[in-house]
Amino acid sequence: MRIGLLTEGGYPYVGGEGGVWCDRLVRGLDRHEFDVYAFSNGQAQEDAGWVELPPQVARVRTAPLWAAEEDGAVHGRRARRRFTEHYGELAAALCTAAEPGAAEKPGAAEADRFANALHGLAELARDEGGLVATLRSEQAVRALEHACRAPGARRAAREARVPDLLTVAGQLERALRPLSLDWYEEDGLGAVDLCHAASGGVAALPGLLARHFFGVPLLVTEYGVRLRTHYLTRPDASPPARTLLAAFHGLLTAETYRTASYLVPGNAHARRWQERCGADRAKLRTIYPGLDAAPFARVGEDRPGDRETREERDKRGKRERTDPHTLVWIGRVEPAKDLVSLLHAFAEVRAAEPGTRLRIVGRTSAPEGEAYLGHCRALAAQLFPDEADGPHAVGRNPVSFEQLGGPGAETTADVHAGATVTVLSSVVEGFPAGLIEAMFCGRATVSTDVGAVVEVIGGTGLVVPPRNPRALAEACVSLLRDPERRARLGAAARARALELFSVEQNVAAFHGLYLETVARTPVRRPVLDGAGDMQPFAAPAEAHVPGHWTEPTPRAVPTWAVETPEPVTETVR
Repeated sequence: MRIGLLTEGGYPYVGGEGGVWCDRLVRGLDRHEFDVYAFSNGQAQEDAGWVELPPQVARVRTAPLWAAEEDGAVHGRRARRRFTEHYGELAAALCTAAEPGAAEKPGAAEADRFANALHGLAELARDEGGLVATLRSEQAVRALEHACRAPGARRAAREARVPDLLTVAGQLERALRPLSLDWYEEDGLGAVDLCHAASGGVAALPGLLARHFFGVPLLVTEYGVRLRTHYLTRPDASPPARTLLAAFHGLLTAETYRTASYLVPGNAHARRWQERCGADRAKLRTIYPGLDAAPFARVGEDRPGDRETREERDKRGKRERTDPHTLVWIGRVEPAKDLVSLLHAFAEVRAAEPGTRLRIVGRTSAPEGEAYLGHCRALAAQLFPDEADGPHAVGRNPVSFEQLGGPGAETTADVHAGATVTVLSSVVEGFPAGLIEAMFCGRATVSTDVGAVVEVIGGTGLVVPPRNPRALAEACVSLLRDPERRARLGAAARARALELFSVEQNVAAFHGLYLETVARTPVRRPVLDGAGDMQPFAAPAEAHVPGHWTEPTPRAVPTWAVETPEPVTETVR
């Protein structure tokens, strides 16, 4: 079948968010054809270019969300009147929507009002060639102001002043830029069998319009719920602006959840958020992200004791009693990872097991991370001055800070290979991919109870409350002193990771969901015979397999003699 993959700031750009799992999905489903419709999030991302695309990607079309491209559309009086009507209805829906966190959910009338306004704007943009200039015009601000002052508007909307209205109108213009694209044609999104949005929010908007114009089914994957992100951002905005923008994203999310054939959360944590945001439980299908287990196979399969002699086992036991234990932390250095609590916990571990070392192996990606790393280095120097004397002297600070992925640096698998216990100390965590890598390596883990950690661990590691250095230390010490328990937990963790979190299970699950979605979707372009009667099974899903092997061929030429054309990659900007 032909899949329209919708992304925002991700695939196919190098280093795009979520690009890795999208690339693995596309490569794993090589029996299907993919058209990628991607939004970029900055000039730097566009300058970095794309990843190498597999042959099943037949077309890539991109559009910047960070800059508005002038469409040159000039609207007449009738078009301006249509815009005022539809934009005013959309603004009225925002002004009367339930406030974020309220017990009441958007009613059917309110949801229909928003959907009708959104579709009306999309149809206007399609008829007139775009809405870029109009969405930034004084006409839009006046329509928004009129809705805020109308009877029935909520108190926060009525309190909006001119700066608030300008802020909201600017954000709405950015969010509605996808309406002005030329993607919604028969040879564009109208030609795909299914739209798959790699995230919610603006990335799903082209899928909503493809559903509206052509009846294309929509599948939405959310490894992190975008609506939750909008609720937690823009703290510098005024209360009226925050309320109106939250209402827009809430109504857009509700419309996406209502329209989508299936919603795919990446874990139970995201699934609970989707249900809180109004998702129909019957549409939810949890599919865990797929990680490549191959780089960790050597470490994970090399379990001491499987093929060693008694003499080798005695030597290993003596070495484990004399060599220092090593705790390993791997990840991105930032305050949410709470390395401060980890260092205080390690101080207690060090008191109980004096020979233990701690390796903090990570990377920083922002000035905030660099400042936090400097703070952690200073704290480690204060807590653990160099030990030059004593029975457990190591001649250096027992805490080491190392760079991940630098020239000549160890691989993640090599770091885990030297770990006695792998530790996660976060206070905020989504889906802990680093924890799964440790599980692939067969390592026992100690983690804080945040995000999807408990769901991932599933009883194969120890879990403690966040921001609790004493509990973290006690869990680490208990594993350091019990090698048999570490081995049992590590083996169970590896088996669980291979079963639930591999690329293979992810690709197989999406393949089945694609087929299920298309099977439940009515035929959009019926095939008629010579008499004009519909042929119900003349257009199977396989008709869009690259090569188009199901296309009819002249009777005089055998099917096996027809030369199959190669798929052509078309890049449209």
